[in-house]
Order: sequence, then C-alpha cells, then structure tokens
Amino acid sequence: MLEGSLSAALLSHGEWFRKRPAIAYATAILAFAIALAVRFVLNDVLPAGFPYLTFFPAVLLTAFFCGTGPGVVVAILSILSAWYWFIPPFGGFALDTQSAIAVLFFVAILAADILIIHVMNVALRRLVAEQQRTTALLDQQKALFEELQHRTANNMAFISALLSMHKRRVRGTPDAVSAFEDASTRLDSMARIHRRLYDPTNIDLAIDAYLGDLLRDVFQSAGSPDIEIVVESSVARLGVNRLITLSLILSELATNAVKHAFPGGSGRFVVSLAQVGADYVLTTSDTGPGFPEGFDPAGSDRLGFRVLSSFARTLDGTLSFTNKDGAVTTLTFPAADPRATNTAA
Repeated sequence: MLEGSLSAALLSHGEWFRKRPAIAYATAILAFAIALAVRFVLNDVLPAGFPYLTFFPAVLLTAFFCGTGPGVVVAILSILSAWYWFIPPFGGFALDTQSAIAVLFFVAILAADILIIHVMNVALRRLVAEQQRTTALLDQQKALFEELQHRTANNMAFISALLSMHKRRVRGTPDAVSAFEDASTRLDSMARIHRRLYDPTNIDLAIDAYLGDLLRDVFQSAGSPDIEIVVESSVARLGVNRLITLSLILSELATNAVKHAFPGGSGRFVVSLAQVGADYVLTTSDTGPGFPEGFDPAGSDRLGFRVLSSFARTLDGTLSFTNKDGAVTTLTFPAADPRATNTAA
C-alpha cells in the first residue's frame, strides 16, 4: 500500500511537469545550470577523472520528473559542458583517444539511464492506471454488494410482515398460529445471521466472539436476556457457507432452549467448538430439565428437529442428543470441507 501511494505521488508530480512543457524545459535548464555551477565550485576539490559527477543527478531527476525531452536537453548540455571545461584539453572540443573514450562512455551511460527512466515512467503510469481501475471496480463491487444486502434485508422484512399478517388471519387455529410463529422466528434468525456475517466490522471477528454475539441476539429477541452464555472455540476460521449453516443450527438450538429449557427466562447455555482428529465437534448444553425420558429427538416428527437434521446433512455431519445435567446436543462434521475440495479440483 505504501509503495503504491509513493508511486502514485511521484507520478503525480511528474505528470504536473509533463502537462506544462514550458515549465518542464525551464526546469531542465535550471537543473543543468545548478549542476554546472556546483561542478565549478567542486573543480578544485575533485580529483581528476570526475568530469560528470554533478551532471548525472541533474539528468536523472529531470528525465524522471520532467520527461524524456527535458532529460535529453540536460544530457546534451551536460555532455558539451563536461567536454569543453572538464575534459582535457580544457577550453575546447579537441579530443585525444582517452578523452574520446570518456565522452563516448558518458554518452552511452546517459542514453541508457534516460531509456531506463522512460520505460520505468511508462510502466509506472500503467501501474497507477491499473490501480485506479482496480479501485474503481472494487468501489463498484462494494456498492452493488451493499445494494444486494439492502434488498435482501428488505425482502426478509417483507416476508416477515406477510407472515405476521397471515398469523392474525388464523388466530382461531392454534396449530396454524404456531406454524407461522415458528416460520417467523426462523426468518428472524436468518436475518440476524445475514446482518452479522456481512457486517464489515465482523470481518476479523473470532468465531467464539461472533457466536456469542449471535446467541445474545437470539435470547434478547426471545425475551430472555438473562441467560448466561458461554462460548469456547479452538477453531480459528470457517468458510462463510459453513459458518452460515453452523449459525442456523445454533440459532435453532438456542430457540428450542428458550422454549423448553428456560421457561423462566434464566439459565446457562454452553457452546463448545473444537477439532477432534479429522472432524469438528460442536457441543451445546443447557441447564434445563433435558430431553424427556425415552424421547428420541432424531426420530421426532417435530419441525425443529427436522430442520436441525437438514442443516447437519448440509455439513455432511451427524447429530446426537443426550442428557447430562440438561440437554446436550453434539454435531460432528468433517474439518475439511468436501465441497470446497471438489470446487478446487
């Protein structure tokens, strides 16, 4: 990022000169005059063999900032000045073999430097232009994504309003009211998960912190804010798709706990996510009465357990239900996402 900003700043200064040729060539003449004056000042200090010392930086800086043309002008003036004043025989353009080799070497070095700077400037301009295009595309993608999230949220709110309207129409049918309430609750859960997963402030949020915030939302919206939540995770990251499914499972389990384990609105809900061998294991437990004696949740025809089973299959996982000082639910699923592996292949 710093290198890109520096490149853009240097190119910006260079473009300012290139768009003003008169200033660029005037700057070139000024740079040559300063280099010549400094060379005269250092003439008695420098040992023999350094006729071009102060001209090199003038040529390089002028070619970089003012362009190839001004750089060539400074190079020509520098060659003639060094030839006339600082290469023996002094005060003329006569050359012996050694002096001719020195002048030709200077010309070759300056030509190579100016060519390299010209190629570098062209590459730098292309790089900055590409960075600007990339930034524009990212801004456009971000705007489209935000619009998509906004429309999705509006659609969910609209569906929720429809469910509420239909629930009022079937007030005299308890089973229908319960079905609409369950659908509305699951839709609210999906909306919460959607908001949290695509909130830019949650990009670097650890899984345990994310799941803890999600559960607090679930219990708060269910009118049970006093439930103690404990989340422990040794898993650092999960893919977005698997995290969505895991969030839906936890939301469903938390909603069931509010209904059956915490009728008084208080208790303790513990979540643990860890890797065991080649699998991830998610365990949830509550301090409620547990599952009824002889009740098999896996074979239940209740919608909640069917939903949980469906989500578990999405993760290629299995669910188990036990009692241990309350209801304990365990989800085991592969640590390696087979869908991601198949896509990569």
